Amino acid sequence: MQNDDRQIVDLYLPRKCSATNRLIPAKEHAAVTLNVAKVDETGTYTGEFFTYHLAGFIRQRGESDACLNRLLHNEGLLTFSK
Repeated sequence: MQNDDRQIVDLYLPRKCSATNRLIPAKEHAAVTLNVAKVDETGTYTGEFFTYHLAGFIRQRGESDACLNRLLHNEGLLTFSK
């Protein structure tokens, strides 16, 4: 819901899993939110970051590492070359 100034004023904004696009319920305690920092070539934090939400469903299946690798590769933060 938005007010007259077009600001979001909802009390609860549901999260969505970055890997599966499933909604993460408010009472799910197994879900995690990760902020991955963007760094320059010297390894210094640039002030930018990417936020990822992983549902407990993915974590229980043991696929969170593979899903996070895929998401980071899509952003260009991770390469698989030797």
